[in-house]
Amino acid sequence: QVQLVESGGGLVQSGGSLRLSCAASGFTFRTYRMSWYRQAPGLERELVATITSGGSTNYADSVKGRFTISRDNAKNTVYLQMNSLEPEDTAVYYCNVNVLARPTWGQGTQVTVSS
Repeated sequence: QVQLVESGGGLVQSGGSLRLSCAASGFTFRTYRMSWYRQAPGLERELVATITSGGSTNYADSVKGRFTISRDNAKNTVYLQMNSLEPEDTAVYYCNVNVLARPTWGQGTQVTVSS
């Protein structure tokens, strides 16, 4: 079955960096659009970044210029490099893929940015 496993979260000071990873299995990874979402306490889950099968990327305005999404099709892994982190980036970050129009989510990884 389709599975996504995130890793790389943690506690970092404002201005610091983290790289999240999402290992995928159960589908032909290289042919699917992959996305990162995040959800802060009390808020709705929001789209952070997307990368298509061809490598085109899109970002939420709040992270443009600071975050970079990338993929390694040989490793079935999508990454989110997060630089210049701000306390407002504190959230649980989730990896997402829609296979046959059915969304699959990972378990999430907590990112906490201290001021």
